[in-house]
Amino acid sequence: MRGFLQPALKRSPSEVQTKFTAFSRGRRTKLAKAAQTSLLKADQWARGEVVTAEVATALEKAVAGVGPKK
Repeated sequence: MRGFLQPALKRSPSEVQTKFTAFSRGRRTKLAKAAQTSLLKADQWARGEVVTAEVATALEKAVAGVGPKK
């Protein structure tokens, strides 16, 4: 068993990423389009997986600009 001495790596998404996952699919799609990326990349970012820095900053700005749904 190779690698059993290394600790398990746990992804810990930020508050903005967990807020993104709470949105509906349609709203997440609109945010991904506003950030000029695909929903797939946006969902990967929300899970804490590795995406490019440009995509991450664009999604953070898009989520920060969202107000309550009317």
